[in-house]
Amino acid sequence: MHCFWKSRWTGFLLQNIKTNKSKPPLYSTKQQPLNQLPLELQEVCKVISSWIGGLDDLELRLNQFKGQLTYPLVSQIIDSCKHEAPARRILRFFLWSIKVLDFEKLKDEDFNHVIRVLAEKKDHTGMRILISDIRKEGRVMDPQTFALVAETLVKLGREDEALGMFKNLEKFKCRQDGFAVTAIISALCAKGHAKKAQGENVKEARKVIQEMKGGGLVPDLFCYNTFLKCLCERNLKRNPSGLVPEALNVMMEMRSYRIEPNSVSYNTLLSCLGRARRVKESYRMLETMKTTGCAPDWVSYFLVAKVMYLTCRFGKGNEIVDEMIGQGLLPDRKFYYNLIGILCGVERVSYALELFERMKTSSLSGYGPVYDILIPKLCKGGDFEKGRELWEEATAMGVSVSCSSAVLDPSITEVFKSRRKVEEEVKPEKSSRNEIPRLEPKTRRERGKVKKKIRGN
Repeated sequence: MHCFWKSRWTGFLLQNIKTNKSKPPLYSTKQQPLNQLPLELQEVCKVISSWIGGLDDLELRLNQFKGQLTYPLVSQIIDSCKHEAPARRILRFFLWSIKVLDFEKLKDEDFNHVIRVLAEKKDHTGMRILISDIRKEGRVMDPQTFALVAETLVKLGREDEALGMFKNLEKFKCRQDGFAVTAIISALCAKGHAKKAQGENVKEARKVIQEMKGGGLVPDLFCYNTFLKCLCERNLKRNPSGLVPEALNVMMEMRSYRIEPNSVSYNTLLSCLGRARRVKESYRMLETMKTTGCAPDWVSYFLVAKVMYLTCRFGKGNEIVDEMIGQGLLPDRKFYYNLIGILCGVERVSYALELFERMKTSSLSGYGPVYDILIPKLCKGGDFEKGRELWEEATAMGVSVSCSSAVLDPSITEVFKSRRKVEEEVKPEKSSRNEIPRLEPKTRRERGKVKKKIRGN
C-alpha cells in the first residue's frame, strides 16, 4: 500500500514542498463558455442557473428537453453552469439525468465530479445524498474526491463525520493510502490554523497518524510537515516555550522512520519562532540545520534575519545576510524588499541602504520598489541630498520610479522627525529643570522605617 502511494503521488507532493505554495486543484476546473455550447444545451444551462421556480418546476422544464442526452453532455452542462447555478439545482439536474440515462448508466467519475462540485459549493446535504448513492450502488470514490469532501466537512465544523468517513473508506472502494492520510491531516490542521482551535484538531491529526502507523502505513514527508505546521501554530498561540521541544520531538519521530526533515520542516518552526520574537531559539535552530545536514535555504536566512532586525539586533542581522551570500545562495527579490521595508519601518535607513548595496552586488534586477521606499523615506527624514542621489542613480540605470519627483523639493516635502529622535531631544530638557526630585520609599520596609522616624521625632 505504501509503495503504491510512493510511486503515484510522491512527485505531486514534493512539488508542493519545494514551491511552498498552496495546493493545486485536485481536478480539472476548466469551464466551457456557455456561448460555445449547442443552443439546446444553452437553454438547459439557463434553466438550471435560473433562481425562478422550485426544484419540481426545474424537473418539469427539464422533461421538455427533446435532445439526446449522454453522460459526457451531463458533465459538460454541469461544468458550464456550476458557478452560476445553485448547488441544489445542480444536484436535481444530475438526479434527473440518472433517470433519463437508465440504459446508459453514468460512470463513477461522473458521480465523483458532481460530488466535488457540491463540495466546492459547501452543500453538505447534497454531498451526503450522492455519497450515500455511491456507497449503496458499490461505486468507487476517487482519492481526490475524498480529499475535497474531507476538507469541506472540516470547514463546516463536521470533523467527526470526516474522520468517520476516513475510517470507512473501504466501503467506498477508496484506498486508505498515504494520499488519504495526508488529506485528512491537512484538513484538520488547516482548520486548526484558520479558526485558532484549542488543540483538538492537533490531537485528532496525531491520532490519525498513530492509527496509520499501527496499520503498517507510515506517513510521508508532506504529511509530517503538514502536522508540524499545525502543531507549531497551536503552540504559537498557547505555549510559545513549547515550540522547539515539541517540533524536535516530531522531527525525531520522522527520523525513526528514515524520513529526514527538510528545509520546509525547519522553516515552519522558524516562522513561528520569529512571530513569537524568540531570537535565541531562532538562531540556534539555524545552527541546528547546519549540524544535522539540512542546508538552510534563503527562506531560512530570511526568517532569522527578519527577527534580528525586528528586535534591533542589526549587526547580527547583517552577519546572517552576509553568511547567506557567502554560501552562494541567490535569494528572491522579496528577500531584500521585505528586509529593507522592515529596516525603514524601525527608522534604520542607514542599514537599509547597506542592504540595498548588497542587493545590487548580487546582480538582482527589480530595483524600482526599493527606490520607491528609500527615496521618500530619506527626504521625509530630511536627507534630501541622499534622496536626490538615489533618484539620479535610478535614472542613470534606466529604472522606472513610481514616486513623484516633488518629494525631492524641501519646500513641498514635510520633514518628520522619528519618535526616537524626538525622545532624545526631550530628555535633556527635562533634566535641565531646577526641580527638587520627589523621593518616595518604594518598599513597605522603607515606609515602616520612615514612620518610625516620624514618631520618634
